[in-house]
Amino acid sequence: MTTFTIFTQGQGLYEFTRDVQGWLAKQPVKDGLLTLFVRHTSCSLLIQENADPEVQTDLRNFFARLVPPTTDPGMSYLTHTYEGPDDMPAHIKAAMMPVSLGIPVQQGQLALGTWQGLYLFEHRDHPHQRQVVAHLSH
Repeated sequence: MTTFTIFTQGQGLYEFTRDVQGWLAKQPVKDGLLTLFVRHTSCSLLIQENADPEVQTDLRNFFARLVPPTTDPGMSYLTHTYEGPDDMPAHIKAAMMPVSLGIPVQQGQLALGTWQGLYLFEHRDHPHQRQVVAHLSH
């Protein structure tokens, strides 16, 4: 088991596939199931396309439109606002998306598709240091 630290600079998708693959290459277990779990309540984990950065932009824009900040008049019903206008919307987004992933590992490699990558989806505006715990079981 290990923990990956991902430094974010605001809302967006942060790929960490290479970090995970580098760690896997050093593990004695070559076939199994990798479980990733993010230890925070205002970000998510995703498997998403890593070829065209417009996909990441569109995902960020979609969720920003779906769950705007608490300064938006349509969000006036929210009561958890003292940590900033992005905080409660970040919790809502994290509740809608996965905070853990299971990925098969074959011969020491992630069994991802050609254009798939592992991402931390940061839902807060300010920089954060996020922790993703990884466990490889066989």
